[in-house]
Amino acid sequence: MPALHEDDGVFVLDLGDGENRFSPDWLEEINKFLDAIAGHPGPSALVTTGRGKFYSNGLDLEWVVEHADRLASYRADVQELLARVLTLPVPAVAAVNGHAFGAGAMLALAHDFRVMRADRGYFCFPEVDIDVPFTPGMAALIQGKLTPAAAVEAMTTGRRFGGVRARDRGLVDEVADEGEVVRAAVELVRPLAGKSRDALGAIKSTMFASAVTALRTPEAVAQP
Repeated sequence: MPALHEDDGVFVLDLGDGENRFSPDWLEEINKFLDAIAGHPGPSALVTTGRGKFYSNGLDLEWVVEHADRLASYRADVQELLARVLTLPVPAVAAVNGHAFGAGAMLALAHDFRVMRADRGYFCFPEVDIDVPFTPGMAALIQGKLTPAAAVEAMTTGRRFGGVRARDRGLVDEVADEGEVVRAAVELVRPLAGKSRDALGAIKSTMFASAVTALRTPEAVAQP
């Protein structure tokens, strides 16, 4: 399960040591930790990362199959997490230690910046290959973060981007060697920890208003 620790105002949120799929329990834990970060009185910043092979493999498809009657509410919870990270009033960096697939890659994109391991792991949107269309909110998030050309390539091909290629396409901002990903993310975000929360939250909400609205629209969530 996820865990949180603080390093002088930089909160490192460990997503877990497995595939870190978005189970309801996992979502609940992540939101509790985000509550704690949002309530911290001093300068704050967020780094998220996983352990081992995965940053996050996204949706918990096994849970979805077993609880098909709860799909709409589950999608709403997933998309609310994406909207929340997208507009988080503290600087946020995803330290992509390994594979980031589907909604896991969307979670990374929802951060302000991304640092990815250079030599192993893939950043990928496999929806076109697994016959799971993007919801309007998810599409708006990706398109709001990437150039049009990068969005078309990433969304329509299902291509797996290694760290260097992901950086070259603008999916991530930096790459780092194994064992240095979290350190590089912390170094990137620490100087930003004192930014005004009110201003930063308002700026992000304005910048990504279309994506946030789409992510939080029930009609979009209810689509197949």
